[in-house]
Amino acid sequence: MTTLTIISKPDCHLCDVAREIVDVVVADYDEDAVSVEEVSILDDPSLYDTWWEKIPVVLIDDRLHAHWRLDAARLRTALDAATQDAATRTPSGKDTA
Repeated sequence: MTTLTIISKPDCHLCDVAREIVDVVVADYDEDAVSVEEVSILDDPSLYDTWWEKIPVVLIDDRLHAHWRLDAARLRTALDAATQDAATRTPSGKDTA
């Protein structure tokens, strides 16, 4: 399963927009293909120190995908690649291809 993480904070207009884009794009995938998590920089000092200037931040499998503005087409392309890659790995993380 591919994990998409939104790093945000309350009262953040760009975070609201990013969340809407994520919801629309992820709706096109099987339920078990993409897991969406959202974390607030206000709940984690290390996240705050790292990302406070760049929120919203979108990570795909813990790798930076985007910050500030999220593009739906680019997100879809990245999720296609990530879900394809995840499908070729066994639960241990080894390639089956």
